[in-house]
Amino acid sequence: MGELVEQGATVTCAHQGTATPGSVNSRVKVGGRPTVLVPPPWTVAACTLTPNAGGPCTAATWTAGTTRVTSGGQPLVVSTGSATCTPTGVPLQVTASQTRVSAT
Repeated sequence: MGELVEQGATVTCAHQGTATPGSVNSRVKVGGRPTVLVPPPWTVAACTLTPNAGGPCTAATWTAGTTRVTSGGQPLVVSTGSATCTPTGVPLQVTASQTRVSAT
């Protein structure tokens, strides 16, 4: 179980690049902010990994989210879910999000 991730949550790659969702889910809101569905890709900006080390991270895709709670038949992003950055393969980390709504 993890907290639902909403638009404006702090999500980063392992190299402190900032990740933002490609789209949000306005059908389900927490704290007045839209949540995020698993399928759309995220954009990663300001990743500090240099090109000669295999970076920087430029995008990410969530591969696991909610299993019991869905919106429009799609799973939602949760803080305990998993996402992989491209081209580096490192995970995204949710470092700050709302804490009132949890889901599995």
